[in-house]
Amino acid sequence: MVDWYDLLPFNTSHFASSLTQGLWKAAASLTEYCTVDYAASVLPIQNLGLGITIDPSSVSAALTTNKSVSSQWFEDAVIDYCNVTFAYSHDGIASDVVHVSYLVPPPDKFTNRYVSTGGGGLAINSGSSSSPTGVIVGAVSGITDGGFGNFNTQYDSVFLLAKGTVNWQATYMFGYQAHHELATLGKQFARNFFNVSQDDKVYSYYQGCSEGGREGWSQIQRFADQFDGLVTGAPAFRFSQLQTNHLSGGVIEQAIGYYPPPCELEKIKNLTIAACDGMDGKTDGVVSRSDLCKLNFDYKSTIGQPYYCAASNGGVPGGSSRLLRRQFPGAGPTPEQNGTVTAEGVAVASAFTNGLLDSKGRRIYLNPQPGAAFADATTLYNEDAGAWEPSVSGLGGEWVARYLNLEDKSNIDSLENVTADTLRDWMALGMQKYYDSLQTTWPDLDPFKSAGGKVIHVHGEADSSIPAGSSVHYYESVRNTMYGDLGYGESIAAMDEFYRLYLVPGGSHCGSNQDQPAGGWPATTLQTVIEWAEKGIAPSALDNAGDIDTLCKWPLRPLWSGNGTAFDCVSDDASTESWIYTFDAFKYPVY
Repeated sequence: MVDWYDLLPFNTSHFASSLTQGLWKAAASLTEYCTVDYAASVLPIQNLGLGITIDPSSVSAALTTNKSVSSQWFEDAVIDYCNVTFAYSHDGIASDVVHVSYLVPPPDKFTNRYVSTGGGGLAINSGSSSSPTGVIVGAVSGITDGGFGNFNTQYDSVFLLAKGTVNWQATYMFGYQAHHELATLGKQFARNFFNVSQDDKVYSYYQGCSEGGREGWSQIQRFADQFDGLVTGAPAFRFSQLQTNHLSGGVIEQAIGYYPPPCELEKIKNLTIAACDGMDGKTDGVVSRSDLCKLNFDYKSTIGQPYYCAASNGGVPGGSSRLLRRQFPGAGPTPEQNGTVTAEGVAVASAFTNGLLDSKGRRIYLNPQPGAAFADATTLYNEDAGAWEPSVSGLGGEWVARYLNLEDKSNIDSLENVTADTLRDWMALGMQKYYDSLQTTWPDLDPFKSAGGKVIHVHGEADSSIPAGSSVHYYESVRNTMYGDLGYGESIAAMDEFYRLYLVPGGSHCGSNQDQPAGGWPATTLQTVIEWAEKGIAPSALDNAGDIDTLCKWPLRPLWSGNGTAFDCVSDDASTESWIYTFDAFKYPVY
């Protein structure tokens, strides 16, 4: 047998093409072409302008058949694929290794498509929980380890070279570069693997949520023609503001001087959902119009209502992973909680929902919509003191300790002497330090639009980790930057040509909400953006997998009439205005 590893460094494009054609004719089935030899022969060794060298000896190929896959981001399916993994290094950087993995569909299922998927929290990929989405639509589907060591190593593990010394290579890889390389290599690898003629287009797509949503926007803002279409969910925009703001609940409680038991805030949330459910014209357990709730519901109406929660050993939703512990603070043991909603508890809930203000009353940032859980205001029980105290969010605390103070710590010690002004200054520091890597708020998307790109942006309206208003704020920043000289209706129409935002009623962080389960989550959004990019079929509304089967395109909002029997997407100025914020605590634009 020919040793392809010896031949690869000397391949000319003509030889590689001949080699590929010969092997492709022999590789008639998934089993036949899912081999190390074939995968090595079709590596994307063309000059793609990346400044990298692929290691042909790193190639692996593993066949998987009849794999059942399930996610809220795609419909249940049974798939076959070949998992091809290889490594590359950046030229001129010592001891540098980046691993990429591509799931390749059977030849009769391939539809001239490539799909990248993103990560979550501080992970640059979501592994097998997200990558099947590409295979389902007939695409080669890729993930990267960012050069962090392996696919399970997260960014925080490699951020510091030593105390006080930032690993800037890892930071820029996490910020945007790794996903650029993943997609550029992946698209060419798909072309090589299936011997697609240069005359035929290979479409390129992306799907990701949370950190994965931010990663998608990092590509739109920098590499205009890289993707034909993207689905971005609950993006971690304004990285410094977002992460620091996870500390806002404890700071607000500290300023008020009251630390509500979690059961008290849960009662306020449940009463809010019950009171605001019908404001959209349909009583279904879902607050589809959190804007109307914000305008019309007063938390003070909950004062005196009884609450009860049994003692608990603690834990986080879905398990005890590091990501979940960061996302959902206050997971320690709790005693039995029995009482009534207090004026102080309502003061905390009201101030938290209103969002962070500095000592001069200027807006620093925003918080989740009414009806969302008060996750970042969750308190911990101090058994020794017999009292509730702030739970220092791992997301916010680590951002300050590790990324601002450059210490190898996963949290700050306490919120002592930390005020809203302190949080504002931390946000500003991080924004300046990581503006070109992590902040991800560039608002001029004209190059992306001019390249013909399409993006569908979704966000759960009851997201308690990344507020839904964050996505509205970015959309409005883009609209004002690109089309501020047009009338409102004209500017929305111009945005519709390439960028559409959908809020998911009752939706939680990157999925459906156990508190409002009828809200569901859209499972075919990737297919929708594919139709938009390939066939020009723009979605006026978005299909949703839930009792609410249609999602309205921003700025339209859902409303039922006829006792919940007739649905429409409507708009009114007051509701739209309730989503609009100006972060005037900063002396410069915060997009």
